[in-house]
Amino acid sequence: MIKMDAKQELKVSFCGLYCGNCSKFKKRKCPGCQENSKAAWCKIRTCCLENNYKSCADCDEPGINNCKKFNNPIGTLFGYIFNSDRAAGIRLIQDEGYQNFVCHLEEINRMAIPRRKK
Repeated sequence: MIKMDAKQELKVSFCGLYCGNCSKFKKRKCPGCQENSKAAWCKIRTCCLENNYKSCADCDEPGINNCKKFNNPIGTLFGYIFNSDRAAGIRLIQDEGYQNFVCHLEEINRMAIPRRKK
């Protein structure tokens, strides 16, 4: 099991992705969501920074699926293109913590939990 430190926490995006397995992050072409000041356009990032959340998992609002900032057209499109389920990532963090989230994504070598096929 991975022992998560502050650097590892910075690899968890605000919206439920894991930058540690992103090819751009690994090649140092992207600093990751938390450090990327160019991502000021992201409403999720802005909300988390304003509320001092590590991710949407720390939000007190009931149900990630009801959040308009989280469920925006860009995020939905991203989910289809990259076969990712960001909401499942947030729920995993809420249920099992950041460390288990990182361990799971390291184990499956992905930056997101895959969407389930319907």
